[in-house]
Amino acid sequence: MSSTSPAAERPVVAAGAVVLRRRGGLLEVLLVHRPKYDDWSFPKGKLDRGEHAAVAAVREVGEETGLAVRLGRPLDDQLYVVQGGRTKVVHYWVARALDGDDVSAYVANREVDQVVWLPAEVAEERLTYERDRATLAQAAKRRRRTSTLIVLRHGRARARSRWRADDRFRPLLKIGEHQADRLVPLLAAYDVTRLVSSSSTRCVTTLVPYADATGRRVVADDGLSEEQATDAGVASRIRHLVEAARRTVVCSHRPVLPKVFDALGLEDPRLEPGEMVVVHHRNGKVLATERHALR
Repeated sequence: MSSTSPAAERPVVAAGAVVLRRRGGLLEVLLVHRPKYDDWSFPKGKLDRGEHAAVAAVREVGEETGLAVRLGRPLDDQLYVVQGGRTKVVHYWVARALDGDDVSAYVANREVDQVVWLPAEVAEERLTYERDRATLAQAAKRRRRTSTLIVLRHGRARARSRWRADDRFRPLLKIGEHQADRLVPLLAAYDVTRLVSSSSTRCVTTLVPYADATGRRVVADDGLSEEQATDAGVASRIRHLVEAARRTVVCSHRPVLPKVFDALGLEDPRLEPGEMVVVHHRNGKVLATERHALR
């Protein structure tokens, strides 16, 4: 009989980012040196309890380099065995600095004692692990900037059967409010700047915590509600949002979302309440998608 505990069998989960910039026509990448292991790698670290991987990736970059970043296209996960025989999975994204990329003032510490920008070719040689060189090669291929459109189903709401008033005013449950609160750092990881919602209360309320946290406004649209959405109307709205190429979240309902995904040329993933799909697009073409849940 094996004496291995369930906790020991679970993989170690971490997240990080390949942070890129252009300087003098050269593609540069941000690397960190860890004195404990004497290795060069990308900024990354283990998830906190209950933390979403995308949120952890942004947090770890901030802690290890001092830079605030936003996430772009996802990269392939790294999967390998660490000391003790446990499997480790690391989720990676391409990322770019938000408010300046100067790391000269970084203060060395026991975890990371050097943070440097290097040309991609030099970084490839500096990286300690072959798996990181493969991740860098993939990031370089996905270096071109993309726009982000997040399609979100509102948080869990009171059941229709228990609501006697106008359905447009049906509220979120406490768990739905919790999902809305958890949405704040996740939307921030992608630096969402435009908030568009069905005019129904349960959709608008799902986005209010992020709006309050960022000082942005929720744009309520009757044309995204269950009562007034049409195929042509939704298609027109989504086409406009894609063409605007802003970092946008669209919150709507289960019956309306198939129209939204159809307008994007995507199969309907049948989102649960509080789930979202992050769509990375460029020049009207979808290049990558991610699906995330808010528990």
